Amino acid sequence: MEHNDSEKQQLILKEYGKNIQQLVQHVVAIEDRERRTQSAHTIVEIIKQLNPSVKQESDQKLWDDLYIMSGFTLDIDGPFPMPEKELLGKKPPHIGYPKGQIKFKHYGRNIEKLIEKAIDIENDEDQENAIIYIGQLMRSFHSTWNRDNFDDNIILDDIKTLSKGKLHIDLEKVQENALFESNTRRDFKIPHQEEEHAKKKNIHGKKFRPAHKKRR
Repeated sequence: MEHNDSEKQQLILKEYGKNIQQLVQHVVAIEDRERRTQSAHTIVEIIKQLNPSVKQESDQKLWDDLYIMSGFTLDIDGPFPMPEKELLGKKPPHIGYPKGQIKFKHYGRNIEKLIEKAIDIENDEDQENAIIYIGQLMRSFHSTWNRDNFDDNIILDDIKTLSKGKLHIDLEKVQENALFESNTRRDFKIPHQEEEHAKKKNIHGKKFRPAHKKRR
């Protein structure tokens, strides 16, 4: 019973099994460096043959595992250097949450990013189109969050706040043309996409008429 327990303790990487582990220990004990290197290459090929799924792994990972199974004592001329022992079992660095507080949570971070992009637009017409597009998105988000006491002035105030007063559009123009109520996909298509859409519409709009055979 004690013998089995000692074998389990020596099994460093269980996915390769006891036999591979013993082969690695045997190679470590080979005195001739060249033979040791050739034997290590043979073990890697044996691993690939015994475990077809391992073929999807990179060769470097297999060699790293070989060094790990040897307890970092395998001295060979391998294709990859021995990994650092200190990295084994080291926890990955902590990934923190995005910094910065969202001003209006019901709009989300993406609206703030769109506004930042719109501020950088130099052409006045393009910038106004961007404001209208953002206003449409904000209206849709706002309407799902709060359907009561809503008007376009709220959207404009929020755009002004988020852009720190750098984005402007006339309230009367928005209300008279219902700019924030328009369908985004319909009003803001890339020009070449509109042309392709029109061509497809013409093609599909034509009725199919079967060809009549000429009477002989």
